[in-house]
Amino acid sequence: MTAAPTAAPEVLRRVFGYESFRGEQQEIIDHVAAGGDALVLMPTGGGKSLCYQIPALVRDGVGVVISPLIALMQDQVDALRALGVRAGFLNSTQDLDERRLVEAEFVAGELDLLYLAPERLRVESTLRLLDRGRVSLFAIDEAHCVAQWGHDFRPDYLALSQLHERWPEVPRIALTATATEATHAEIASRLKLQDARHFVASFDRPNIQYRIVPKDDPKKQLLTLLREEHTGDAGIVYCLSRNSVEKTAEFLVKNGIEAVPYHAGLDARTRAEHQARFLREDGLVIVATIAFGMGIDKPDVRFVAHLDLPKSVEGYYQETGRAGRDGLPSTAWLAYGLQDVVQQRKMIDGSEGDDAHRRKLTAHLEAMLALCETVTCRRAQLLDYFGQRTDASSASCGNCDTCLTPPESWDGTIPAQKILSTVVRLKRERGQKFGAGQIIDILLGKKSAKVIQFDHDALSVFGIGTELREAEWRGAVRQLLAQGLLAVEGDYGTLVLTDASAEVLGGQREVRLRRDPVRAAKAPRTSTPRQRAAPVDLPEAAVPVFEELRAWRAATAKEQGVPAYVIFHDATLREIATASPTTLDELSALNGVGETKLAKYGPQLLTLLTPNA
Repeated sequence: MTAAPTAAPEVLRRVFGYESFRGEQQEIIDHVAAGGDALVLMPTGGGKSLCYQIPALVRDGVGVVISPLIALMQDQVDALRALGVRAGFLNSTQDLDERRLVEAEFVAGELDLLYLAPERLRVESTLRLLDRGRVSLFAIDEAHCVAQWGHDFRPDYLALSQLHERWPEVPRIALTATATEATHAEIASRLKLQDARHFVASFDRPNIQYRIVPKDDPKKQLLTLLREEHTGDAGIVYCLSRNSVEKTAEFLVKNGIEAVPYHAGLDARTRAEHQARFLREDGLVIVATIAFGMGIDKPDVRFVAHLDLPKSVEGYYQETGRAGRDGLPSTAWLAYGLQDVVQQRKMIDGSEGDDAHRRKLTAHLEAMLALCETVTCRRAQLLDYFGQRTDASSASCGNCDTCLTPPESWDGTIPAQKILSTVVRLKRERGQKFGAGQIIDILLGKKSAKVIQFDHDALSVFGIGTELREAEWRGAVRQLLAQGLLAVEGDYGTLVLTDASAEVLGGQREVRLRRDPVRAAKAPRTSTPRQRAAPVDLPEAAVPVFEELRAWRAATAKEQGVPAYVIFHDATLREIATASPTTLDELSALNGVGETKLAKYGPQLLTLLTPNA
């Protein structure tokens, strides 16, 4: 079936409450609605879901959405039902009667969209069920899960090529927010979408401010960030280990920040409860491992913080992309230090897999380190990694730390030679290998217990590095590791030379190092820890109205047992608070107010806005 060209804009307005499409949305929707296959690369918050939801609504039959996110299917379906869309899901959380009801609705054509986990398509009964109904399209969400060496690989995704083989006339649309050029090609190959139209939107998220800071008691640094810039905001804090997750959550709670942990070591019920709280409550912080987050559709996440170095730029981009899905200003903050580099190198050396796999992991890490150590625009480097070419040497986004407070690039050749010489002398004269801490103590001339124990104060390099502070030496070691001029060996993070070290020691290679600018301390806020910061870009007179609308939304969401954003997004509440509509027609003209929500909530909102009317 080919949909009428006017159908998609009418559905956008009537169902979703928006007057116009963004970017390539309409071109993608028209192509799929007309029966074409598509592979869509679009950043988180770019409106990917509309690219399959609207074609499913304008085509005959039921749109089948393959999603790896069982824990979120209920919320996805609730959000669609709140818009008046007939949506359902089939997964392992349902009992037999619930599944039978959804199956009957599908066969009878009483659904617009059906969500399935990829593993269900390996079950013959599911395939027979789809044969009994009329499928309008297949949407493969989080399509990067098919990439075999990707950060979110799901083996069940490899079987999705059968969709085209079994239902060749049904259009397919695969979507992801995270794909390099190599991953893009792998998705196309594994899903047999080489002949599909490929849509690659800009990966830029201009509302996100990217900041990477040197580690210096990261939990306290995080607390300062939250108190100074994100008081009362919802956010995600990522840690590498379960133990770190627990300790960080406890630390935040003790310091007046409402926070809950999330990791694979918690029982399923606790994880589900914490995820549900994060989705449904305003201003909650969730501290998590990377087990949390894919598919999280909470639009008002104002910050994503990393207390440990992500393993890849893809992982970093996807995780930071969970901030600011509503397009409002948000922060991506990472604390990064020497131990992160040492730990990641050790993990790669001890990883399972062959040398090719370890080389792949090393390449991922080196790209992440390059992003951390750059003296140019972080956004330009991030976009360049995903194949969106920019002139990184001259580009300035104006919304990342290296653009706002440019770091200095300096000639660190002599300090690098001192570090490498110390490593050489320990090995050559003493037959010893040590980690960064001992080498820095030697350079600074510190007579620590360990230095005295091993008689390292007798080395010729003892005390030759007093021109730099300890933090600067740690930064220099970190950057030599990042540049491949030092390597990590063994379980204790001992430092050894690489093949490239000789060029530096011999004076044939200059070493450029980054010096972070000294940032002035901000004046402490006078607000209490739980006092919410004033909304950004909202007229002063509209702030109390916005807060009243948020309170109404929270109560309504609690009553219905759904996340607050299912009622209305923050962006819509801001428009309502600013415009102060007095009639249903005026309210319907605002973004995010479709026919169903207008009928359901319109009278309540007008009463709230004009209490004395």
